[in-house]
Amino acid sequence: MTQVNGKRNYKHAYKLQKKTGETDAQLERQKARQLYDKKGVNRAGKDIDHITPLRKGGKTKPGNLRLRNKSANQGDNK
Repeated sequence: MTQVNGKRNYKHAYKLQKKTGETDAQLERQKARQLYDKKGVNRAGKDIDHITPLRKGGKTKPGNLRLRNKSANQGDNK
């Protein structure tokens, strides 16, 4: 159960994420999607690109994110 007394139990939710095998990079990409959804940006048919890739130490901050065409983003990242 991830909720206790109507409040989210973040420690338990974090353990569940780690148990399912989600990596830190997956969690960062999820965080980027949530940032765009919170702003209300329609990202249909687009990818969220980290300007400085996560594998090279890039962060999930608004200044390091951009929406790109899927084929262009996936072509650059192989």
